[in-house]
Amino acid sequence: MIYGITGNTQKEQLWQPVAALLRWLETQGLEARLHPAVASGLVARGLLSETEAASLKAQDLAAEVDILLSFGGDGTLLQSAHLAGRRGTPVLGINIGRMGFLADVEVEQVREAIRMIEAGNYHLEARMVLEAELEDGPLAELPWALNEFVIDRSGLAGLITIDVTVDGVVLNRYWADGLIFSTPTGSTAYSLSAGGPIVSPACEVVILTPIAPHTLTLRPIVLPASVEIEVRVYTGGQPYVLAADGRSQLIHREGQRITIRKAAHTVNLVKLPGQHYFQTLRTKLMWGAR
Repeated sequence: MIYGITGNTQKEQLWQPVAALLRWLETQGLEARLHPAVASGLVARGLLSETEAASLKAQDLAAEVDILLSFGGDGTLLQSAHLAGRRGTPVLGINIGRMGFLADVEVEQVREAIRMIEAGNYHLEARMVLEAELEDGPLAELPWALNEFVIDRSGLAGLITIDVTVDGVVLNRYWADGLIFSTPTGSTAYSLSAGGPIVSPACEVVILTPIAPHTLTLRPIVLPASVEIEVRVYTGGQPYVLAADGRSQLIHREGQRITIRKAAHTVNLVKLPGQHYFQTLRTKLMWGAR
């Protein structure tokens, strides 16, 4: 196995564990490649020489490795998933963040995790992905999302109007701050904060969760993943925000069609023995704690 290492370079707790892991991988005869930003950060802190960094740095990390090790929290893992892109390069999340629904291996467990992987004692969990397309053409910067797409008002707009049809049938007209289109993976992210349900990632569904709806009777709805959702947004001439996994862009032409559907590709997460979604829920949400 060749291990690609990426991570949240804004966290100081990244550097020592990565440097220690590189030394350990070398003693085990295992190959590693580094994201350029990680390589530069290690050199700047005196943890890696320029020569070593040059030999380990990868220009296209996901294409050069068998597994991506993502050091950070869930936000970092989302970035790593987009780094892997449509190739399907497996990603293992190493948690140095707070919650860690996706990054579910703690940093002190990383060596044992690699031992398990080398022994073949792991499996890949394919996670459903959503894709979006504007009437004007494909979204170059935000083509797909592992967690969610979000339509949100900009700072200039008040309540916005969002018309939604599902497979050509009118679902609803939402007056709200925005609307979340979530995968099961994203059900424990923004959608949960806005009152949406927790959905097992084994399900293939799309969750629509309104953000601060003007009508209190509006509730989240769960739709089958096979549907095609069409959305039109009206803001009284103001721009609005379209975001995918936290990366956002302003949309200036109101009323144009946005199509959201299940993508053809998946994101592949590395799962180790003893890891289960229900265990993660109990641990992270402290279910059953007194």
